[in-house]
Amino acid sequence: MQTPEQTSSIDILQWIDQLEALLTEGWRLPFSARVVVDEHAVFEIIDQMRIRIPEELKQARRIQQQQERIIAQAKEEANRIKAQARQEAEAALSQHEQVVVAQAKAEQILERARSEAEALRQEADQYALQVLRELEAALEASLRQVRNGIKKISSRQFEAGETLDSDTD
Repeated sequence: MQTPEQTSSIDILQWIDQLEALLTEGWRLPFSARVVVDEHAVFEIIDQMRIRIPEELKQARRIQQQQERIIAQAKEEANRIKAQARQEAEAALSQHEQVVVAQAKAEQILERARSEAEALRQEADQYALQVLRELEAALEASLRQVRNGIKKISSRQFEAGETLDSDTD
Protein backbone atom coordinates (compact mmCIF):
# COMPACT_ATOMS: atom_id res chain seq x y z
CA MET A 1 0.00 0.00 0.00
CA GLN A 2 1.30 3.45 -0.88
CA THR A 3 1.63 6.28 1.61
CA PRO A 4 0.11 9.68 0.83
CA GLU A 5 3.61 11.06 0.10
CA GLN A 6 4.27 8.27 -2.40
CA THR A 7 0.87 8.81 -4.03
CA SER A 8 1.39 12.56 -4.38
CA SER A 9 4.90 12.18 -5.79
CA ILE A 10 3.54 9.61 -8.25
CA ASP A 11 0.70 12.01 -9.24
CA ILE A 12 3.18 14.84 -9.85
CA LEU A 13 5.47 12.56 -11.84
CA GLN A 14 2.47 11.35 -13.88
CA TRP A 15 1.45 14.93 -14.67
CA ILE A 16 5.01 15.71 -15.72
CA ASP A 17 5.01 12.56 -17.88
CA GLN A 18 1.67 13.59 -19.39
CA LEU A 19 2.99 17.09 -20.17
CA GLU A 20 6.11 15.57 -21.72
CA ALA A 21 3.97 13.18 -23.78
CA LEU A 22 1.83 16.10 -25.02
CA LEU A 23 4.99 17.95 -26.08
CA THR A 24 6.43 14.92 -27.88
CA GLU A 25 3.09 14.14 -29.55
CA GLY A 26 2.55 17.75 -30.57
CA TRP A 27 3.09 19.02 -34.14
CA ARG A 28 6.40 20.65 -34.80
CA LEU A 29 6.31 23.86 -36.71
CA PRO A 30 8.66 23.68 -39.62
CA PHE A 31 11.88 25.63 -39.30
CA SER A 32 11.36 26.44 -35.61
CA ALA A 33 11.68 24.94 -32.18
CA ARG A 34 8.01 25.47 -31.52
CA VAL A 35 5.44 22.72 -31.00
CA VAL A 36 1.67 22.87 -31.29
CA VAL A 37 -0.01 20.98 -28.44
CA ASP A 38 -3.56 20.24 -27.35
CA GLU A 39 -4.25 23.35 -25.30
CA HIS A 40 -7.23 21.82 -23.52
CA ALA A 41 -5.19 18.76 -22.34
CA VAL A 42 -2.33 21.00 -21.12
CA PHE A 43 -4.71 23.26 -19.16
CA GLU A 44 -6.46 20.24 -17.69
CA ILE A 45 -3.14 18.89 -16.36
CA ILE A 46 -2.16 22.35 -15.08
CA ASP A 47 -5.56 22.69 -13.32
CA GLN A 48 -5.09 19.30 -11.66
CA MET A 49 -1.61 20.38 -10.56
CA ARG A 50 -2.94 23.71 -9.18
CA ILE A 51 -5.55 21.88 -7.15
CA ARG A 52 -3.40 19.01 -5.91
CA ILE A 53 0.07 20.53 -5.46
CA PRO A 54 -0.91 23.12 -2.79
CA GLU A 55 -2.74 20.38 -0.90
CA GLU A 56 0.31 18.14 -1.28
CA LEU A 57 2.56 20.94 -0.01
CA LYS A 58 0.28 21.53 2.98
CA GLN A 59 0.28 17.80 3.72
CA ALA A 60 4.06 17.67 3.38
CA ARG A 61 4.36 20.64 5.79
CA ARG A 62 2.04 18.89 8.26
CA ILE A 63 4.07 15.69 8.00
CA GLN A 64 7.31 17.62 8.44
CA GLN A 65 5.90 19.47 11.49
CA GLN A 66 4.66 16.18 12.91
CA GLN A 67 8.12 14.66 12.37
CA GLU A 68 9.75 17.65 14.07
CA ARG A 69 7.31 17.38 16.99
CA ILE A 70 7.97 13.62 17.33
CA ILE A 71 11.73 14.20 17.16
CA ALA A 72 11.49 16.97 19.79
CA GLN A 73 9.42 14.68 22.05
CA ALA A 74 11.89 11.86 21.53
CA LYS A 75 14.78 14.17 22.41
CA GLU A 76 12.92 15.38 25.51
CA GLU A 77 12.20 11.81 26.54
CA ALA A 78 15.83 10.81 25.90
CA ASN A 79 17.06 13.76 27.99
CA ARG A 80 14.61 12.89 30.76
CA ILE A 81 15.70 9.23 30.71
CA LYS A 82 19.39 10.25 30.76
CA ALA A 83 18.79 12.64 33.66
CA GLN A 84 16.87 9.98 35.57
CA ALA A 85 19.57 7.41 34.87
CA ARG A 86 22.22 9.89 36.01
CA GLN A 87 20.28 10.55 39.23
CA GLU A 88 19.81 6.83 39.85
CA ALA A 89 23.51 6.20 39.20
CA GLU A 90 24.48 9.01 41.57
CA ALA A 91 22.07 7.69 44.21
CA ALA A 92 23.43 4.16 43.78
CA LEU A 93 27.00 5.47 43.99
CA SER A 94 26.13 7.52 47.06
CA GLN A 95 24.42 4.52 48.62
CA HIS A 96 27.43 2.36 47.74
CA GLU A 97 29.74 4.94 49.31
CA GLN A 98 27.55 4.97 52.43
CA VAL A 99 27.69 1.17 52.58
CA VAL A 100 31.47 1.27 52.21
CA VAL A 101 31.74 3.88 54.98
CA ALA A 102 29.38 1.88 57.22
CA GLN A 103 31.36 -1.30 56.57
CA ALA A 104 34.60 0.50 57.44
CA LYS A 105 33.06 1.84 60.66
CA ALA A 106 31.72 -1.63 61.52
CA GLU A 107 35.17 -3.12 60.91
CA GLN A 108 36.72 -0.47 63.18
CA ILE A 109 34.16 -1.21 65.91
CA LEU A 110 34.79 -4.95 65.60
CA GLU A 111 38.55 -4.43 65.76
CA ARG A 112 38.20 -2.19 68.82
CA ALA A 113 35.91 -4.80 70.44
CA ARG A 114 38.44 -7.54 69.67
CA SER A 115 41.24 -5.42 71.18
CA GLU A 116 39.20 -4.64 74.27
CA ALA A 117 38.19 -8.30 74.64
CA GLU A 118 41.83 -9.36 74.34
CA ALA A 119 42.88 -6.73 76.91
CA LEU A 120 40.11 -7.89 79.27
CA ARG A 121 41.12 -11.52 78.80
CA GLN A 122 44.75 -10.66 79.57
CA GLU A 123 43.69 -8.66 82.65
CA ALA A 124 41.45 -11.55 83.78
CA ASP A 125 44.27 -14.03 83.23
CA GLN A 126 46.66 -11.79 85.18
CA TYR A 127 44.15 -11.39 88.01
CA ALA A 128 43.44 -15.15 88.08
CA LEU A 129 47.18 -15.86 88.11
CA GLN A 130 47.67 -13.41 90.97
CA VAL A 131 44.80 -14.94 92.96
CA LEU A 132 46.08 -18.45 92.27
CA ARG A 133 49.61 -17.47 93.40
CA GLU A 134 48.20 -15.91 96.56
CA LEU A 135 46.14 -19.06 97.14
CA GLU A 136 49.21 -21.18 96.50
CA ALA A 137 51.19 -19.12 99.02
CA ALA A 138 48.34 -19.38 101.53
CA LEU A 139 48.05 -23.12 100.94
CA GLU A 140 51.81 -23.55 101.27
CA ALA A 141 51.68 -21.59 104.53
CA SER A 142 48.76 -23.74 105.68
CA LEU A 143 50.57 -26.87 104.55
CA ARG A 144 53.67 -25.75 106.50
CA GLN A 145 51.49 -25.18 109.55
CA VAL A 146 49.87 -28.59 109.06
CA ARG A 147 53.28 -30.24 108.66
CA ASN A 148 54.65 -28.36 111.65
CA GLY A 149 51.60 -29.41 113.62
CA ILE A 150 52.07 -33.02 112.54
CA LYS A 151 55.79 -32.86 113.46
CA LYS A 152 55.00 -31.31 116.80
CA ILE A 153 52.35 -33.88 117.61
CA SER A 154 54.53 -36.69 116.27
CA SER A 155 57.51 -35.51 118.28
CA ARG A 156 55.33 -35.16 121.43
CA GLN A 157 53.99 -38.61 120.84
CA PHE A 158 57.48 -39.87 120.32
CA GLU A 159 58.71 -38.17 123.47
CA ALA A 160 55.68 -39.31 125.36
CA GLY A 161 56.17 -42.81 124.00
CA GLU A 162 59.76 -42.82 125.22
CA THR A 163 58.72 -41.52 128.55
CA LEU A 164 56.08 -44.16 128.83
CA ASP A 165 58.55 -46.79 127.80
CA SER A 166 61.12 -45.52 130.28
CA ASP A 167 58.60 -45.44 133.16
CA THR A 168 57.67 -49.06 132.53
CA ASP A 169 61.23 -50.19 132.50
